This record gives sequence, C-alpha cells and structure tokens, in this order.
Amino acid sequence: MAAEARLITGGPSGGALRPARRWPPVALLLPSLAAALATLSPVVYLLLRLSEAGSDAFDLLVNERTFRTLVRTATLAGAVTACAMLVSLPLAWLTVRTDLPLRRVWALLTVLPLVVPSYVGAFTVVEALGPKGLLQQLLQPFGVDRLPEIYGFHGAVFTLTALTYPYVLLSVRTALWGMDPALEESSRSLGHGRWATFVRVTLPQLRPALASGGLLVALYALADFGAVSILRFNSFTYVIYSQYQSAFDRTLAAASSLVLIALALALLGIEAAARGRSRYYRAGRGDSRRAAATPLGVWRWPAFAFCAFVTALGLFLPLAVLGYLVAQGLDAGQEIRPVWEAARNSVYVSALAAACAVAVAIPVALLSVRYPSKLSALLERAAYLGFALPGIVVALALVFLGIRYVPSLYQTLALLVFAYVLLFLPIALGSVRTALMQINPHLEEAGRSLGASPLRAFLTITLPLLRPGLATGAAMVFLVTMKELPATLILGPIGFDTLATETWSAASAALQARAALSALVLVFASALPMALLIYWERREEW
Repeated sequence: MAAEARLITGGPSGGALRPARRWPPVALLLPSLAAALATLSPVVYLLLRLSEAGSDAFDLLVNERTFRTLVRTATLAGAVTACAMLVSLPLAWLTVRTDLPLRRVWALLTVLPLVVPSYVGAFTVVEALGPKGLLQQLLQPFGVDRLPEIYGFHGAVFTLTALTYPYVLLSVRTALWGMDPALEESSRSLGHGRWATFVRVTLPQLRPALASGGLLVALYALADFGAVSILRFNSFTYVIYSQYQSAFDRTLAAASSLVLIALALALLGIEAAARGRSRYYRAGRGDSRRAAATPLGVWRWPAFAFCAFVTALGLFLPLAVLGYLVAQGLDAGQEIRPVWEAARNSVYVSALAAACAVAVAIPVALLSVRYPSKLSALLERAAYLGFALPGIVVALALVFLGIRYVPSLYQTLALLVFAYVLLFLPIALGSVRTALMQINPHLEEAGRSLGASPLRAFLTITLPLLRPGLATGAAMVFLVTMKELPATLILGPIGFDTLATETWSAASAALQARAALSALVLVFASALPMALLIYWERREEW
C-alpha cells in the first residue's frame, strides 16, 4: 500500500513520478502573461511617481524612518501569520478529521470571521475591550476601573489574527478533504501512533496549504489599513495613507509603496521555499476516500470550547457590539435609512469580481503546477503583488492609467472590477493551486491517450476535481471584495454605493447606529453565500 500511495517527492534517486517538462501551451502562457502585466501596472505608476524625485529617490527609499517602519510591518506580518497558523491547524483537523460535537456547525462558523472588515473588527474590539469599553463597564461594579491598553502592536496582532486565520483554515481544510488516508494508514500499520503519524506524514502534506494560506495572511497584514489605523499602529500602510491623504506627498508615498512591494517579494520567496518542489497527489491506483473520524474521547468538550472561543472573538464579538450600537441608536431616536440598494450593489460587484478572479487564476495555477519553470514561477510571483498593495495605491494607479490611456473606462464598473481582480487574484490563486497540486496529472494524460483533446480532458477530468478549490477561491474573493473600501471609494461609478462605502460615510458623519447597521448587513450578506458554498461543496462528506 505504501508503494501504491506514496508521496511524490520528485527526488532523482527514488524513481518518483514527475510531470514531464514541456513547453507550456500558448492558451496558458498568454493569459498568465497578461495577468502578470496587469498586476505590474500599479508598480509602473509608482516608478513614474518616484522618478519625479530625481536624485533624491534613493534617499526616499533608504533612510532610518523607512527602516523602522519596515521592521514594525514585517514583525506584525510575521506575528499574525504565526498566530493564524497556530489557530487554524487544530481547527481544520477538528472540523474535518474528528467526531467534534456539532462539527458541521463549527465547519461553517469558524470561517465566518473572514466576512468582518478589518476596520469594523478593530472598531468593535476597541468598543468592547478598550480601556473604557463595554467589558470594563460590566466589570466596574467589581472594582475594575480600567482595562489594559488594546492599542498598538498587541492589539493589532490580536485583531488581525481573529479576522484572518480563515485564510489558512480554508486552505488546510481543502487539503485535508482531498488527502488520501492511505499514507497515514501505512504509517499506523508500521507501529507509529496518531501524533507521530500526524507529524511525519500528515503535516508534510499540508505544507503547501499552510504556505499558501500563510502567505495570504502575511500579505493581508502588510496591506491592511483599517485595523492598524484604528489601533494606532504605524505600519507601512498607515504611513502611505497619511502621505497620500494628509501631506499629499505622492512621491514619498510611492517610495514607501515600493519598499512594501520589496517586502512582499521577500515573503513570496519564503513561501516558495516553504512549499518546496514536492508533489502531493497519489501515485498509485485506487479510488480516493475520506479518512475515518478520529474519536476525541475526553478531549471532545475542550475541543468544543476551543472552537467556541475562537469563533466568539472573531465573529460573535463584532456582531454583539454592532447590534448593541444599533439598539442604542434606535433608543436615542437616531434616524436609520434602508441600505438595500447598497447591499444589492455589493453582492453584484463582488460576484463579478469572484468569477473574474477565479477565471484568471486557473491558467496561472495550471502553468505553475503543470509546467514548472523559471518563467512560470516569475509569472506566478507577479500575480501575488497586488495583494500586498494598499487599495488606495492600486486605485490611484488605475485612475492615472485610465485617464491618460483609456479614458472611456474611468469611473466605470469594468475598471472597478479590474481593480478588485488585481487586488485579490492571489486569494483565488492560492486555493486553486493547492487543489491542483493534489490532482495527479496522469489522470488527464490518460484521457488524452484515449483521444480526448487537451481542452476536453481538462474540462471532463481536471475541472471537476478542481471544484473544491474553485469554490473556496471564489468565496474568499467574494468576501474580501464586499469589504474593500479605498478602491471602491475612488474607482466606483458616480452614485454606486456599496455597504462598505455606506458604512464609511455613516461613520465619518458620527452616525454610529447607521454605520453599525450597514456593517451588520455587510457581514450577513457576505456570510450567507459563503456558508452555502461551503455546504454545497462538502454536502457529500457531511
């Protein structure tokens, strides 16, 4: 059994199967090249801005202030990524491989913190856990006059971890669902216990999922503005926004953005090294099947409490605070107007962005996995850059390029969707790539040997097996598009309000109840499609 279901490592001495090195077809190469060039367009804008500084450009890029900001931002991204992995790995295993009580419920609830925007999550954390927040008011009769500060590095790590761990969770769960248990059974038959089998067999197979999910968390932490600004942590995004909006110094902001891109490239290199060159599909014959549920025994209810605690911090706490603010505003007589049109606009544009991002991610993932080379690796890395850029940088770049070269697209829905694809393509790409790495390419080659064309073999064999990864990628892109604020404010057509812009406008006018209502509708509008997608994709396993 071990010989038939071995892990494909591609080592030169083991005779392991590897995809034959071939020149990629034009049908994959051209779309991947177009996606990479499109993603690089904001970088062109930044370089043009930086060129205006002339001989001072180097001083803008390399100085003590930039170095301190770089260290702070890298430390934040590293801490959030590590914490997200520590939270997600046990959650994924509990909700896929065990007899956890209400496992199906937790499988849905534990991914829903992803629907909470970072600026909403940070605001509710301050309102609930701040020095004079709701928790302190509840504890005041017991002599607690002030809680510890929630602002700064620790508050940012706590908030971003609570909101971003589902990126890793979804990738790891997809990998666990697609993993054949033959290797683990072979390990157990050789006398290894459950823990030793998990460390030696299961965990190495989860490496690409952990790497891709962790990369998304790290890039999200690099590019986030809402949480770090509310929690008063000076990361690169806060500095860039201040330079754009307060000092109106676009040259200095361009320099900071380029340093942020360099940091993102370093993360891509780390992720590539962590992923390695191994293959994670089955090499032998036989049908793939699910592993038997592991009984938790006395750990059932501690595991249940762990899932409840994580979900409470990432989902129930923001919902409770927002509901309290709405009730408080209604009690005070504050006017709250309906937000149904904004909700419809948000769902419509998010669905468009999700479909387009997944469509663009498919050829890039196929090129990277099926035709590994320096060129495919370069194109894949380029596709990840957009997620490391703040939304305002991408939006201003597209305004500049649109007005100068394609004026007919300025302030159109097409340009807005294009911006979303640039920003969130890595999310779809990570999920599609993880799912594709678990599909044996020899299945498709067998179909072609029977006379099927490459396109027909892909559509009838590979695409159905890719369905979980496509659904996961589409759901995540849909969610982050619903939450995106800066790009929507700058690039949205006139009169095209979304739930994110409605929340921002109400909060700017100090209408807390109205802002809270918009945020609540945003959370529920995002949560329902994601819950349905996850259930639909896994209804057979459930």
